[in-house]
This record gives sequence, structure tokens and C-alpha cells, in this order.
Amino acid sequence: MFLFFYEGGDKTEEPTPHRLREARRKGQVFKSMELNSALNIIGVMALLMAFSSIAFRGFEDVLYNFIGDMLILPLTFANTQAVFQKAIMHYLAIMAPIFAVALVVGVASNLVQVGFLTSTEQMAPQLKRINPLEGLKKIVSKKALFEMVKAILKIVIISTVTYLFVVSRIENLLLLVNQPVAVSLNYFWHTITALGLVVGLVFLLLAFMDYLFQRYEHKTSLKMSRKEIKDEHKHMEGDPLVKSKLREKQRQLARERMIQDVPSADVVITNPTELAVALVYKAGQDGAPKITAMGAAIMARRIREVARKNDIAIIENPPVAQMLWKYGNIGEEIPVELYQAVAEIMAAVYRIREKSFG
Repeated sequence: MFLFFYEGGDKTEEPTPHRLREARRKGQVFKSMELNSALNIIGVMALLMAFSSIAFRGFEDVLYNFIGDMLILPLTFANTQAVFQKAIMHYLAIMAPIFAVALVVGVASNLVQVGFLTSTEQMAPQLKRINPLEGLKKIVSKKALFEMVKAILKIVIISTVTYLFVVSRIENLLLLVNQPVAVSLNYFWHTITALGLVVGLVFLLLAFMDYLFQRYEHKTSLKMSRKEIKDEHKHMEGDPLVKSKLREKQRQLARERMIQDVPSADVVITNPTELAVALVYKAGQDGAPKITAMGAAIMARRIREVARKNDIAIIENPPVAQMLWKYGNIGEEIPVELYQAVAEIMAAVYRIREKSFG
């Protein structure tokens, strides 16, 4: 009895973003080689059809010159070598655009599917690659079955399409018996390029099915059990480096938000250089002035710079600045003990404003 290995197990949960990132870092990505092949065929055949007359005349010239030179020149090794070299150079000149299109389409197809990715993980030696059991599991698997069915389908479908295409043109092909060689070759050329384009479109349909399957297989292979998700979560939470980076990111975001609030302040009280505390008071709305930003050293300098740019009063009062720094909190009202001192500072600021605008 022939049974498939059970591949799913208890891995029923969708992969986490961390699992997906790790898989990509290791080079475990999905892509359809069939899609590359299909797009290459379509691109090359479309180019040949667009410039069919130029390409056909080029191949015709290569053939006539090759046969003509072989018949005219004495049959020596040097002459034969020269004729072959000339024919090969002409052939490469004609094929260069085709090679270029195939290269560009192949690179573009991979970039669209995978993006830019470099990884050496897949090149590292792994014992499981020489494990007979692992090899047997690959042979007897859903993916192997799909590949076999896909290969059979390709042969059957492409053979059928080719047969129907040739049958639809059989009458015209029979009429070529009495036509000049140039006419026959030209018709054969157009027939072959048209057939190639049709086959390419059929390939594209098969490639789309293959792409969907490869995406499904990749996602299935990365599925996780609930235990794996819990273990990953514990690891991520417990990793000191990760926690340190998260805290630093949070602090950075908090500092940026705080700096954005400085332009709305009424006054900045300084130490004068080591501390800076920005206060705002909205009459009728706030019970007391609130601290919108507060910082020491470099952050204090940034607060002062933003205050100067926005024409906010900067008052040097070391005792008040130190008390605000020690007992105040950002986003909260100032301590009750500082009401009188801060009220005097705010009153002075308002008087200065009135004189400036009066």
C-alpha cells in the first residue's frame, strides 16, 4: 500500500510575521519557475512577431551567405573555419535582442515574485539533504504528486494545442509545395512564431496555477503549532536585546511627540543650560499650567531651539526648573507648591507680550 507521509501534524496556525521574516532571511521563499518560462516564451515570441520581417531576413541572409561561401570558396580548414565564424557572428547579432529580452523578463519575473533577496543559508551543507528518509518524503508528497500531474498536463495540453494549430493550417501548408522556397520559409516562420505565442499563453495559464500552488505549499510549510507560537512569543518578550530596542524606540517616539508639543507652549523655564521645561496654560480650560515638554542636556537644548524658532519666551529660573524636573510629569499640571512661582513667571511673560504687540 502506497501512502503519503503526514505533513501537517498539529501545525494548524498561520505563520507569525517573525516566522515569515526568518524564513525569508534563510532564503525560504516561493516562486514559480513555470511563470518565468511562460513569460520568457511570450516575451521572445512577441519580439519575433513584432520584428518578424527583420529577423527572418537576417536568418535568410545567414543561411544564403553560409551556403554560398561554402560552395564558392575552396574547401580548406581555414576557409571552413572563417565561414563558420562569420555565420556564428551574424547569428549572435540577430539573437542578441532575443537574449536580452529573455534576460530582462527572467530577472523582472523573479523580482516581482520574490523581490531583491540575497541569502547563503540554502548553500550551507545540511545533513537532512542526504537523509534517505527525507528524500523519500520528498518523492512521496503532495508537491511531488502535483509536479507529476503538472508535467503530464503540460505534455497533453501543449501537444493538443500544437496538433489543433497545425491542423487548422494544414491546407495552407499543403499549398506551399508549389511555392518558391522564400515564400515557404516565410510562411513557416510566421507559423512557428504564432504557435510559440499560443503555447506561451497556454504556459501562462499553467504557470498561474503553479504559482497559486507554490504559494499554498510555502504557507503550509511555515504553519506553526500553538506551542511554537507561545515559545516564539516568550522568546521575543524575553530577549534582552529586543526589549532594549523596543524601549529605546518607545523613548524616541515619546521624545519626538514631546518636541512636537513645544510650539504650543507659553513659556520655557531653564536651569539655564542643563534643564528645560515647557509650560502651557489655557485660561478657562486648565486649572493650572501643564508641562508639555521636559528634558535635560541634549533634550533641553532641543527644547530651547524649538522655542526660539517659534518665538516662545525662555525664562532662566534654576530653582523652579529643578523643582519642575524633580516633581513634575509631562502632560500633567504643575505641583501645587509651584503655583505662585509659575504664576509670577507667566504674568511676566504676558506683560512682555503685551508690550511687544502693544
